[in-house]
Amino acid sequence: MEIKLKDGSVLSFEEPKTAYEIAEGISEGLARMACAAIVDGEMVDLRTVLDKDSELQIVTFNDPEGRHAFRHTASHVLAQAVKRLYPETKLAIGPAIENGFYYDFDRETPFGPEELAAIEKEMKKIVKEDLAISRFELPREEAIAFMREKGEDYKVELIQDLPEDAPISFYQQGEFVDLCAGPHLMSTKPVKAFKLTSVAGAYWRGSEKNKMLSRIYATAFSKKAEMDDHLAKLEEAKKRDHRKLGKELELFALLDEGPGFPFFLPKGSILKNTLVDFWRQIHTKAGYAEISTPIILNKELWIRSGHWMHYRENMYTTEIDEQEYAVKPMNCPGSMLVYKTRQRSYRDFPLRVGELGLVHRHEMSGALHGLMRVRSFTQDDAHIFMTPEQIKDEIKNVIRLIDEVYNVFGFTYKMELSTRPEKSMGRDEDWETATLALQEAMDESGLTYKVNEGDGAFYGPKIDFHLEDCIGRTWQCGTIQLDFQLPERFELEYVGSDGERHRPIMIHRVAFGSIERFIGILIEHFAGAFPTWLSPVQVKVLPISEKFHDYAASVRDELARAGIRVELDDRAEKIGYKIREAQMEKVPYMLVVGEKEEQEGTISVRSRVQGDLGTSLLSAFLQSVQEEVATKSLGGNSNPK
Repeated sequence: MEIKLKDGSVLSFEEPKTAYEIAEGISEGLARMACAAIVDGEMVDLRTVLDKDSELQIVTFNDPEGRHAFRHTASHVLAQAVKRLYPETKLAIGPAIENGFYYDFDRETPFGPEELAAIEKEMKKIVKEDLAISRFELPREEAIAFMREKGEDYKVELIQDLPEDAPISFYQQGEFVDLCAGPHLMSTKPVKAFKLTSVAGAYWRGSEKNKMLSRIYATAFSKKAEMDDHLAKLEEAKKRDHRKLGKELELFALLDEGPGFPFFLPKGSILKNTLVDFWRQIHTKAGYAEISTPIILNKELWIRSGHWMHYRENMYTTEIDEQEYAVKPMNCPGSMLVYKTRQRSYRDFPLRVGELGLVHRHEMSGALHGLMRVRSFTQDDAHIFMTPEQIKDEIKNVIRLIDEVYNVFGFTYKMELSTRPEKSMGRDEDWETATLALQEAMDESGLTYKVNEGDGAFYGPKIDFHLEDCIGRTWQCGTIQLDFQLPERFELEYVGSDGERHRPIMIHRVAFGSIERFIGILIEHFAGAFPTWLSPVQVKVLPISEKFHDYAASVRDELARAGIRVELDDRAEKIGYKIREAQMEKVPYMLVVGEKEEQEGTISVRSRVQGDLGTSLLSAFLQSVQEEVATKSLGGNSNPK
């Protein structure tokens, strides 16, 4: 048989070989680092036997697939340790996730942080035992009986939900057996660098209608140094948690009366409106017209758009005058109706229409997470209608606009092209044309990107922008989606230069994505210490004593008249206390005024970043701050610590 490797080279064998044996033949180092294999596009165990011509890729921890197999094995080590220590515990699911893994358990008393140390200790024993990991399959009824005998009710339910013809596989290490599709490592020995990080409650299958389970989160790496670096970042991330900082800085509230529906407080509203103002400025400059469409529209519209068929489970519905309506989960169908309010000509194109639309999407309660995952958010949508000849240039224009937006906040980003998903609508030729247009626009712009097969929207392929924040985490925000389908479904037309009617082509795009989520990202990126132009309070005036309140008030009033967001702290507190509190509130500038400042008509300036800046004339300080705001300077916060 001939085995073609990733680099294009071909190995010949006279007899069947396991993927591990082939890796060993290539190099001992590769075999030592190998986690799994990809055979003819399918991810498999290293113990898999190859007995015919195949394409083979050996994956290590450096590959996403290898990390998945490594961490999935670690989740089984966790589950085995829990079953050894707490045999009455029932197993639910334990997947690998980005940067780690978790396992959900059903235990009468939920796990607490104090029990993690004992579980970790048992996990280390299992790793030291170097238990061989083996895979076996059972027929459906035998598999159900096998798990039922073990009292694993959740596993029985999972098996029953599998298609009738699906193979039902199990993995065994020592006395521990788990229902699992795999793949896994060859043994438990390589899983040496791991850490149980937290415990949380999680509803079975993410639904509040089901039982609350006990979820243990963890991480695992192939090297201890990598894990230590990751754990340091996790500690930093905890300090930056937007939910914690949002409460401390009085930006937003998450209340029991509206799970997933955030409340913006006065300071948070200033932050949100500042972002909205920036959005309007940059879009006006780029030739976009702003519209506003209703939040509730009738069922027929959503059937026509395709959302009723493809997105119904995420939509909220209601009844008005005995007709069914839906709360909009997306702004695009409303833009279709705006387009149709009058006849369009090729001379109108490209027609760029933007909307800051409030949308609602149903999320399982277990998936809600601060501002990052909500049920109601403002989407900074824009829709561009154009001729086929304008596609590439418009995509390039959008890429430039999104790049300009992210640079203002000091973000770097990676791009990803997502192609046609299995659940989609439209003609093959339209999908091919749309995908090629996106590829060519990025290629001609000299951009590096990754292709994400099958992850496009149901109506078209897309480009996604993944931001990297100052501690290395990535967030998917901006997107550009090319759509031939909605103009067809809504029968949009324009009169071409030939006097005939034609169908326009459409781009859907967002820069922030969800403004609420983008605020959450900014809070964590800047650790709440926003650059001056974004800060809800830009300056605090701090009089040394009550005698100087009048002068302090005059300083405040002059700054306020100049458009600076300023507060006066005239409480009967010591000046050191006032300064410390302003620092805790992350105010960019503090102006201390006392007898000397009043007599000389000056101010003493303190910077959140640089500390004491000395005495200044108010006019000079004001000019400096206005310039900082106008240029949207990061003010030393490009990589905030």
